[in-house]
Amino acid sequence: MHETQLLLRVGHLPYFMSDSNTTDFTNPSTFLLLGIPGLEATHIWISIPFCIMYILSILGNIAILFIVKREPSLHEPMYYFLCMLAITDLVLSTSIQPKMLSIFWFNSREISFSACLTQMYFIHSFTTIESGIFVAMALDRYVAICHPLRHSTILTNPVVAKISLAVVLRGGVLVFPHPFLARRYPYCRTNIIPHSYCEHIAIVKLACADIQVSSYYSLSVAFLLTCLDVFSIAVSYTQILRAIFCLPSKDARLKTFGTCSSHLCVILAFYIPGLFSFLTHRFGQNVALHFHILMANIYLLVAPMINPIIYGVRTKQIRDRILRLFSHQGSF
Repeated sequence: MHETQLLLRVGHLPYFMSDSNTTDFTNPSTFLLLGIPGLEATHIWISIPFCIMYILSILGNIAILFIVKREPSLHEPMYYFLCMLAITDLVLSTSIQPKMLSIFWFNSREISFSACLTQMYFIHSFTTIESGIFVAMALDRYVAICHPLRHSTILTNPVVAKISLAVVLRGGVLVFPHPFLARRYPYCRTNIIPHSYCEHIAIVKLACADIQVSSYYSLSVAFLLTCLDVFSIAVSYTQILRAIFCLPSKDARLKTFGTCSSHLCVILAFYIPGLFSFLTHRFGQNVALHFHILMANIYLLVAPMINPIIYGVRTKQIRDRILRLFSHQGSF
């Protein structure tokens, strides 16, 4: 007997799958990622800027790690946290970009169930880690500007190591229930994910079970962590700005503010698109699906690309080291 075909509409394009995919399967063998639904005809063109952003993020973050490792004067808390940020950005961009480009270039949509949950875990845990790193960097700037004489005694290497470990453990532990819960759900509707990567809510929405636990836990963690981190950063920079305006000379104020401006730019580039993507996914039912998916991609791709650029341009020690490196190579 021939299997009946079911028509699924995603965006404006039809997708067909057999009714064998609608029967109950606790763990589907594969999911199908659609890329950017509704913009399939332009996937090749979209892949060009995405590929450029990925290359720039890889080169830029590796350059940051190389420069900090090679320059002994940069072996201090601010640059240790910057190296953590570079590693986090490398993991984030590499978690999604290769698969996304394979969808755009080769129409390779299939991803195994386990690989999808693994990608989901890496994406959400490392975005949480990145947020924690921004809090640590704000703390470092607060101590360096408000208590400069005590900076080396407060943020010692063991203290920096403990802060770094706490940031990593927080991200890893708080996100762990996401794949654990998602694996336990039965999936009987479809295995098509209208997204370009395995995002948590996009996966659990496919389950034919009550997903309130996953939904409320995800919302609570995201809301509480974002509020806590943003509040901590805001308090730190409020104190920093008060200290800057108390400096006696205009040159000193400008120099100190310039040091902090790069941190503020990176923080805003991370939180603003992330907040927009999060609110759109939860409450933006009237927002076009392709626009939402594009913003979700930009949120995870732009920050890893611009972070090393901003720090390379705005941080004098890194900028000088890069210029010395190129001038040394040019002398041969």
